[in-house]
Amino acid sequence: MNAHCDIAIIGGGPVGNALMLALRDSGLRITMLEARTIEKVSTDPRALALSSGSRQLLERLGVWEGITQVSLIKTIHVSQKNSFGRTLLRAEELEVSELGYVLPYTALQNALQSASKGSTTTCLTGAAVTQLQSTANGASINYHHAGQDHQLEARLAVVADGGKLLEATHPPEIRDYGQSAIIAHVTCTHPQPDTAFERFTMQGPLALLPFRDGYELVWTATHEMAQEMLHWNDETFLTQLHQHFGDRAGKFLTLGQRTCFPLRLKRAPEITLPHTVLIGNAAQTLHPVAGQGFNMGLRDAWELAQAILDCEPEALGSDAMLANYRKQRQLDRRAGMHFTDGLVRLFSNDLLLLKSGRAAALTILDCLPGAKKFVARRMMFGTNG
Repeated sequence: MNAHCDIAIIGGGPVGNALMLALRDSGLRITMLEARTIEKVSTDPRALALSSGSRQLLERLGVWEGITQVSLIKTIHVSQKNSFGRTLLRAEELEVSELGYVLPYTALQNALQSASKGSTTTCLTGAAVTQLQSTANGASINYHHAGQDHQLEARLAVVADGGKLLEATHPPEIRDYGQSAIIAHVTCTHPQPDTAFERFTMQGPLALLPFRDGYELVWTATHEMAQEMLHWNDETFLTQLHQHFGDRAGKFLTLGQRTCFPLRLKRAPEITLPHTVLIGNAAQTLHPVAGQGFNMGLRDAWELAQAILDCEPEALGSDAMLANYRKQRQLDRRAGMHFTDGLVRLFSNDLLLLKSGRAAALTILDCLPGAKKFVARRMMFGTNG
């Protein structure tokens, strides 16, 4: 006999957990399926960059106060390599306490899980979904858990991670940037407190995010160069980083474990699937420049929860309900994708005319408080800013 629920959340990462928490008092029967075991979920080494808008959402979910090891971003320094142009975004000028935050993925995940204690949601880790199909009245989900195959019927299936289940029948739009990102933790002689750096180069952007005793580094390069960089010894890597970034942080001293992943834009088709909706990186995967991806996914979860809570019980998962949700999210999603994609295309080249124009644009932006506030608030709050 098949199990039944109102909402099945496929993916137990931060976006899926945020949706679950936003619906915890709804009275709906919710089941969460996470393919990873709890051990793998809780040991992810990544750090996340959160916007002020994301902090507000996490406060509403009752999660923020339980998060530890948070580093603040109060200034963002934007520059272009071998160019005079630069822009400074400062929290006090934008009338906010901070522009953003950097924290361990594990800290956020643990806080979300702690906040969900006592919830009536059924959470299954190590539950790998093998098939997702729409039916006349809902969605049918096949998954493998504890050595056995299971089936779950839901009125609404929310895919909050990956999205590969639907790619065979609904292929996404994919744009390969020809770049990979190297991520590592570095320390230096002159760290600038609460200051993040975004530096554009012809091979791609380089970001230093203040974290703990140093910075989280995100260094983009071609796929081939990134693989070569993974095999540099620490001294060579830090020397090359200093030459690439400059003297603003002094000499780079230590280097943590390096990881690498390819960069691409992926966007799910803009269609309404019966009783199924995609959010977070299942709906869109963005280039990490400007740190928009996870923050957009969190807004997906929050607004979907509001759409679920506002709809009539019999309308849950209906075409009308899901089409309305997609319409509400369309502007924010498109704006975020165009913003990050445009930055990569505009700055990842060494064309002389574009280089001069970019330098001038950064300088002009730095002199226009209204324009800086507009850009910063879109980064912090999306189109709601």
